[in-house]
Amino acid sequence: MDRTTPAVVFGHLFAPLPGALPEELVTVLAQGPGVRIERIVSTGQSSPPGFWYDQDEHEWVAVLAGSAVLQFEGEAHSRRLVPGDWLLIPAHRRHRIDATATAGATVWLAVFYR
Repeated sequence: MDRTTPAVVFGHLFAPLPGALPEELVTVLAQGPGVRIERIVSTGQSSPPGFWYDQDEHEWVAVLAGSAVLQFEGEAHSRRLVPGDWLLIPAHRRHRIDATATAGATVWLAVFYR
């Protein structure tokens, strides 16, 4: 390999998965101009009362393990997500996490882009 060839990076989305965490564990898997890919591990975390995410980026997010309940501002009902479910959240679409699984970890794959 010469100096101009980028290294291949390898990982596993489910390792290591910690037990209980005081806050979500966010790992940036890859990033480049205008895009970032993250693995997020939740162990029962939720948004603080009254807090809404209002992001400058679009977010495509999938639940790979566990479960989550999301609320979007202006919607009467929350959305429960289970493994395989995904959402595309437009930039500045206010949302919050009402709950994540407390038995085991919720593993998210999130792609943020502009």
